[in-house]
Amino acid sequence: MLKPITYIFVFFFLVYVLLITLSVNGYLGRYESPGEIIDSPIPSKTLEDRFISQIITKDNLLEQDNKVILFGDFHVHTTYSVDAFLLGLPMLGGEGTHPPADACNFARFCSSLDFWSINDHAESLTQEDWQETIDSVRQCNEAGTQSGVQDTVAFLGWEWTQEGGLGKPHYGHKNIILKGISRDEVPLRPIASTKSLGMTDLARYTLSALRPTDRRLHDFMRFVDDSRIPTCPEDISVRDLPLNCMEVAHTPEVLFDKLNQWDLDSIVIPHGTAWGAYTPPDADWNDQLTDDLHDPNIQTLVEIYSGHGNSEEYRDWKNYLIDEKGNLACPEATTDFLPSCRQAGRIIEKRCLDEGESKRECKKRANEARLNYLNEGIYGETTIFNELPSDWLDAGQCKDCFLPAFNLRPKGSAQYMLALRNFNNDDVVERFKFGFIGSSDNHKARPGTGYKEINRREMTEAGGPEDATGYLLAFREGEGPYSKSLARNWTKDTIPPGPVEFERTASFFKTGGLIAAHANGRSRDSIWSAVKRKEVYATSGPRILLWFDLLNDPYGEEISMGSETIMNKNPRFVVKAAGSFKQKPGCPEYSFNALGSEEVERLCRNECYNPSDVRNKIIRIEVARITPQIYEREEIDNLINDKWKIFDCPDDRQGCSFTFTDKEFNQDKRDVVYYVRAIEESSKAVNASGLRCEYDSFGNCLKANICSGSSLETPYQDDCLGDVEERAWSSPIFVDYKEDL
Repeated sequence: MLKPITYIFVFFFLVYVLLITLSVNGYLGRYESPGEIIDSPIPSKTLEDRFISQIITKDNLLEQDNKVILFGDFHVHTTYSVDAFLLGLPMLGGEGTHPPADACNFARFCSSLDFWSINDHAESLTQEDWQETIDSVRQCNEAGTQSGVQDTVAFLGWEWTQEGGLGKPHYGHKNIILKGISRDEVPLRPIASTKSLGMTDLARYTLSALRPTDRRLHDFMRFVDDSRIPTCPEDISVRDLPLNCMEVAHTPEVLFDKLNQWDLDSIVIPHGTAWGAYTPPDADWNDQLTDDLHDPNIQTLVEIYSGHGNSEEYRDWKNYLIDEKGNLACPEATTDFLPSCRQAGRIIEKRCLDEGESKRECKKRANEARLNYLNEGIYGETTIFNELPSDWLDAGQCKDCFLPAFNLRPKGSAQYMLALRNFNNDDVVERFKFGFIGSSDNHKARPGTGYKEINRREMTEAGGPEDATGYLLAFREGEGPYSKSLARNWTKDTIPPGPVEFERTASFFKTGGLIAAHANGRSRDSIWSAVKRKEVYATSGPRILLWFDLLNDPYGEEISMGSETIMNKNPRFVVKAAGSFKQKPGCPEYSFNALGSEEVERLCRNECYNPSDVRNKIIRIEVARITPQIYEREEIDNLINDKWKIFDCPDDRQGCSFTFTDKEFNQDKRDVVYYVRAIEESSKAVNASGLRCEYDSFGNCLKANICSGSSLETPYQDDCLGDVEERAWSSPIFVDYKEDL
């Protein structure tokens, strides 16, 4: 009797092993197709009504320019990006596939954008993926064209994704946007920062063994296997490289060089510059202010707001210190900031005392915990075992920033960048003169998600494990010492297999921002011209109208946001703003006519951009004034006047205007950067309360109520809404001082 049972067991075991082997090597997976673009134009009356509403608002504000403000999203991922594919897996509560066609259909019929771009990670794009992306973008433009007018202009692009730390330089993430989509305007392949993004063999075999019948996991394994293509040779011109290879630029210098070799009209946009989930604590944008690492001709904009939060604001607190011996040291906590290394020590000290150890021993362990945390960079959380995400309270976070990036890195903030000056006489590049944009950084093929604050799990990046196997991708190690921390000694080759602080990060995902362009028309050329001259601004999602102009340029030029000039007299400015339209529930009829009710539910989640004729109020306008350094190592915090002027707007839904003069300019005799924020009346927004801390009277977080991405911990229906004042940020106006003109 035993033999037949043994044979049956061996048979099924071999079948199981075969199933795992086939899964790991992608043989059971289906190809990730580009999807189907809906060939149905948006009614011309809808576009006319948008234009007319702007004309009426401009008349009310006495704004006389001939441009139209168009809204877009220059940062959208589909499941052609490896991280987007991962987020779509069932084990992480994902929705499944979201191909390039979804992005087009969403932009046109859900979010009703005027323009958008596709930006999948180059590190996971094969030649076939790239060609299908190009074809999808072309089809999107054709589908939305009637009588020579496009309802949505689709741009082509990709993301260059680099991360440093643990001895490796950090340059961050950058989006490349191309103007054209014809054959002679597009490179043969996108340019990656490194070889293909994949998974270790151990991780692939483990996942396949635990979920051998998961069809979507089979698809992912095929996707990973397909993306394993050879790296292109490094010593050959970009136009002479083999077709089926991955073109790699390890540094921004090489990236800019390759883009200049292609000689195509393109821009480079850094993003997530202060997002601490992947930015090392010691990363400093001053290191990139060189001729090699910055090209001011193509790297002209910076994404200051996205679904990953706000990277605008500088703070003078630090995540670490260097002592007199050159060693890392942990800063003390203040009412404004709790360093994560400090909280690591507190967690260990409390555990130690609870076990009855002496105060002296527990203080020693706390000090070790602080140093262990610091030595691991962004992986410091892995030095503490068996802790809950809420144990970290609000450590590492900006308490008084507007919807801040997780673990905010102040030296990656836009304000810090604008205050820097390069004092190396061998370099031509002197300063960063970035324009500002917002985007979604959405990984579910949903550009422009910020039109309504709903559906947190679908409209933001919040996701998380839905079962035990999902935690393999979230990297939560539970085994290890309890009342001691552990020096992990991670290196760039042995980093953890998945993202750290997965659950806390989910509390910082927003619905996403927008780029607004002052364009001469709805055409590709008009939009691109506005982007190139930096006459653009960022919003936190709502379609706020904003104008910011210099009135007394000595050369008689039209100086709008994004422009620069030279003066010796006090500059005078005008700001005008009007709030976004309040939204009606549901979707307009044309969305249902084009998509059908089932697709409206799947893709739009039954909620679309659906404006009423009533605008939200602009309650105030804030002016930021930054004076770039005039000598090396000049303290940055003394150069940034974040709320230099504040104008409280009248109670009027038609808009707000404000004129001001800088009477200090002629006295200070130094260059100045100005930009403005238009602030809307308070409303509810997804994850607006961050970690939802309960504070004492001194501002200390006593308890964190984390809004997890996993429905196992936070109910699926909970959108984690909080009060927020949505806003728009103008691109700066750069006014340099010169005594004699």
